[in-house]
Amino acid sequence: MNQTYYFQDTEFLKTDVYQQFMKAYPGKGNLKIRAYAASEALPVSHLKIQVSTLFHQDTIIFFEGETDASGMIDSLSLPAPLLTVNNLEVPETITYQVKASMDSFSQEFSIKMYDGICVLQNINYVPRGGLYGN
Repeated sequence: MNQTYYFQDTEFLKTDVYQQFMKAYPGKGNLKIRAYAASEALPVSHLKIQVSTLFHQDTIIFFEGETDASGMIDSLSLPAPLLTVNNLEVPETITYQVKASMDSFSQEFSIKMYDGICVLQNINYVPRGGLYGN
């Protein structure tokens, strides 16, 4: 049965799903989100952002919020697989979905997170309708 969990929910912290997830992804990566318009000239504040991942067919939501006045969401710490020391192996990763929305604008991105790495997701806000066309 597919369920949706909120990572910060105290009830979720008591579940087997949480224990299994944290065992699989004990590392930490960071995510920064930067939203802008007009060829990066204008920051976009109040863009709604949701960050989630699928784990065993369940959805785990890690963050729901909005960009600040600078169009940023700084340093979301997200679970990731531990980095292996063997540089001959491809590092393991976890894929997160980033959903961005405001008014009629909606975009979704898949990002890969690695242990100890900060990922920057740029979002180019293009309003629809009005003077901007369809």
